[in-house]
Amino acid sequence: MSAETVLITGASSGIGCELAKLFAADKSNLILVARRHDKLDELAAELRRQHGVEVRVLAKDLADPNSPQSIFDTLTGEGATVDVLVNNAGFGAAGPVAALPLEKQLEMIQVNVTALTHLARLFLRAMIKRRSGGILNVASTAAFQPGPYMAVYYATKAYVLSFSEALAEELAGTGVVVTCLAPGPTATGFAAAADVEKKLLFRLGTADARTVAQAGYRGFRRGRLLVIPGLKNKLAAFSVRLAPRSWVRKIAKRLQA
Repeated sequence: MSAETVLITGASSGIGCELAKLFAADKSNLILVARRHDKLDELAAELRRQHGVEVRVLAKDLADPNSPQSIFDTLTGEGATVDVLVNNAGFGAAGPVAALPLEKQLEMIQVNVTALTHLARLFLRAMIKRRSGGILNVASTAAFQPGPYMAVYYATKAYVLSFSEALAEELAGTGVVVTCLAPGPTATGFAAAADVEKKLLFRLGTADARTVAQAGYRGFRRGRLLVIPGLKNKLAAFSVRLAPRSWVRKIAKRLQA
């Protein structure tokens, strides 16, 4: 039986990089996607050396609406089979909707929502036909409430959670697994890129990327739909169901201010 092939977006750093290491340690062959070719090449060489797996690198920017189809066409043209799709790529930006550049907000939707959906749709039909495979979507605890001063980011992650839950129900009985990983604040390059390192939410503490990736990986392998790493994050995510929405908005606003 041949080894599975796993496609991971946003694989050059953070949670995506750690997930690549975990899949490689399990002897999965990899297709790594991110913008920076140099970072991907370094990771690919490391994984080949340590685990003896096949690693393919595709330098693509998912902010480009044509990238998902280009990735799919390239791999299909080579006869490659993607057994597992890990939609990890994503980014955030802090600030009021009226102040943040419109282009950045639309790119956020493109990467966090549109590209994720596009890739899932492209690779899903073959998984269903084979009656095997899986999709691991990386959301956030931001998915559970609105986020003033990061409104678009929070909304995109709410989409990822809702999409994953609905897709899992559609695929029940097909042999295709869907898992949504929803971590809280994590020590990656995300906070610096989103300019939220000094926000109260991140000052309260962060998890490390490897711990988050391990939780997501274990959950995916066990067929779990939703994985929220850490007791504090679990409590926070589910407590919003009991609190009045007006309170939830105000608390989220305070954490992001």
